[in-house]
Amino acid sequence: MPGPGSVWRPPALYAGPPRRHPWEIPVLIVGVLMAMAAYVAVILLVAVAGVSDWLLVPLALPLLVFVGRGLNYANMRVNAIALTPTQFPEGYRMLVESAARNGMEYVPDGYVINGNGAINAFASGHGFRRYVVIYSDLFEVGGRARSPEALEFVIAHEVGHIAAGHVSYWRQLASTVIMGVPLLGSLLSRAQEYTADNYGYYSRPDGAHAAIGTLAGGKYLLSAVDFDQFADRATHEKGFFVTAANALSSHPVLTWRAAALRDRTRAGSILLRPRNFVRGAGSGNVIPVVAPPAPTDLPPGSLPNKLEQTRLY
Repeated sequence: MPGPGSVWRPPALYAGPPRRHPWEIPVLIVGVLMAMAAYVAVILLVAVAGVSDWLLVPLALPLLVFVGRGLNYANMRVNAIALTPTQFPEGYRMLVESAARNGMEYVPDGYVINGNGAINAFASGHGFRRYVVIYSDLFEVGGRARSPEALEFVIAHEVGHIAAGHVSYWRQLASTVIMGVPLLGSLLSRAQEYTADNYGYYSRPDGAHAAIGTLAGGKYLLSAVDFDQFADRATHEKGFFVTAANALSSHPVLTWRAAALRDRTRAGSILLRPRNFVRGAGSGNVIPVVAPPAPTDLPPGSLPNKLEQTRLY
């Protein structure tokens, strides 16, 4: 508490230099071993058991991934708007600063493409090149009247994917195989997203709230989202289908993701929902608080005409 004897707390575990989510590498190793075992089994079936040679078609996946990465990069080079010092200079500055902050030896290419209303961004690469793509509707969030911090968080998140090695050829090849395994692929993807969020937080911690508001409410409603109330719902909302919805998703569900960005003392919840209600205490630290009522639990008499809670009908 504030006072003459108060001292600054050291930064929380995930408030300093970005860390990988602890599940990321173990899940990747398990997935790679499973993929290698599957390839060996296919080759043996064809060579020894005389099974149809068509089973060898998946062995062309390395070539398909290489060609796909090349075509995606080429499409950005010839169709997208490039971030440069004279074109979208603020976005270019964010890209350069994020790369420098993460100790990268080069600045990834940056592009803006027509999002047609979608809020999205991604990072990828081809050969020795790496690049970040921002959908135009998300890029609009960086306008002076909205939240440049949110845009900087998103760009740093995507640069984080590059810095963490998520977009290398071999990593994407392995991920392509692992994504075909039910639950395991989405588990790896969620761990990587938490890792990238750690990079985003490291570059722009004050952009985390607005970034979640943008993803949840869109580019016009981001400032109307109560971040603490939204993150609290990660603990309020429970049940089998809530857990299943997260388990089947390639990204952590947004309420869990918000809870992880608020509580930097621990890694983001990967399988089971967060259990504790907390509030920020500075330097990424948090303090537990008494469980607030669910946002939909209104006091008796709050609704007109003697109506009670909707769930009773």
